[in-house]
Amino acid sequence: MRLLPPILLALALASCGERFDTDQQRLCRQAILPFNPPGARIVVEPPQAGPSANTLRIPYLIERWGGTPQRRVIDCLFAGEGRSLRRGELIGVASDGQPMPDASFYLMRRFYLENREEPPPDPGAGRPEILPELPPHLAYGLQQGLAALPSAAIYALLACSYALVYGLTGRIILSFGEFAALGALASVVAVALILSLAVSTPASGLIVAFGVAVLVCALHGFAMSRFVLRPLGRASGQQVLIATIGLAIALSEYLRLAQGPDLRWLPPVFNQPWALARADSFIVTATPLGLALAAIGLTATLAIVLLIKRSPYGRAWRAVSDDASTAALFGVDARAVLDKAVILACAACGVAGVIVTAIYGGMGFAGGFSLGLKALVAAVLGGIGSVSGAALGGLCIALFEVLWSSTMPLEQRDIAVYALLAAVLVLRPGGFFGDGALAPRQV
Repeated sequence: MRLLPPILLALALASCGERFDTDQQRLCRQAILPFNPPGARIVVEPPQAGPSANTLRIPYLIERWGGTPQRRVIDCLFAGEGRSLRRGELIGVASDGQPMPDASFYLMRRFYLENREEPPPDPGAGRPEILPELPPHLAYGLQQGLAALPSAAIYALLACSYALVYGLTGRIILSFGEFAALGALASVVAVALILSLAVSTPASGLIVAFGVAVLVCALHGFAMSRFVLRPLGRASGQQVLIATIGLAIALSEYLRLAQGPDLRWLPPVFNQPWALARADSFIVTATPLGLALAAIGLTATLAIVLLIKRSPYGRAWRAVSDDASTAALFGVDARAVLDKAVILACAACGVAGVIVTAIYGGMGFAGGFSLGLKALVAAVLGGIGSVSGAALGGLCIALFEVLWSSTMPLEQRDIAVYALLAAVLVLRPGGFFGDGALAPRQV
């Protein structure tokens, strides 16, 4: 079973036409400037096939101080080809067919290309002088806001999952993070299958990834509802909590046996940065994939909120949430409402898993634990019994994380998020849309 994803990914390589992704192309373009004098005007042309399978060739025109443009080429040798794990490791550079000496290449890579404090400019990123000029603080804030959009969609979807079930049962299900990891693995397998069938367009791969992830997570959610939550319908909150923790561990081990301990990931697509604005030399960028997936995730979150507020099922959900016994007198089947809520919640987790995989590259078998805990913080912050409040809490946690990352030490971010949970439980247990009294719903 654990050999299935590697085999499928190997089949995918045969039908994949693009050997080098946009990250590799950008890294190769950034290596152009050290071979040319400062201030020269460089026009990058489309990449070409290099002299070897692992070599990316980028031709470009250089104009020195108003002279005649000169055509040059740069060849970048990568450690891996196609979709291998080492595909992005640059191991050699040649300019106009002349290999760069090993010592010079090491110094360029170590102190220029890998400079995180001052990343090298990309000569193929467009002309910054035609971009709208913004004040430095506004440009930096806009960049941080754009970076927070995918996280906001992920946290909002998972927080809504917690709220959908808690609103009916008053119980916290601590396995939704693992359902997101399940959706991530399902999306990788789905893309590998679609590529092996020679349907290798990025758009079709993403569509199939979403469809398979939602279906797989919904089926597993139905099984959880029938075989875990229904038998524990009259159990205490502590018993349900322990049972779902056990289910989370079982799902994590199930994923480890299915995919192995190594990370399974989707190849990057549509991630060529778009330059949107600038502040001096700082360029505000966004990727088409990040914007599209953030829009999909936030739209799915809004659809869940509107479903609960305006649909017949939403009326049944609110009736059971307010008083299940009275709702039963009016013909509302509380068990059916709960089953549909669990299926909907797990399907939302599947969408979140695809977004994580497509934007950040992948999710390991144990990656759902911390993701689920942060989403729980978001649900509590917004009001865990309110779907709309939980969605708002997800947006707030994403904003809190990006503000902390931009102003405070990054390694302390998770501690700050969990400390925020403790503060909310002390000061307002019901969250934004819940009861502000220090007597929250019994869990």
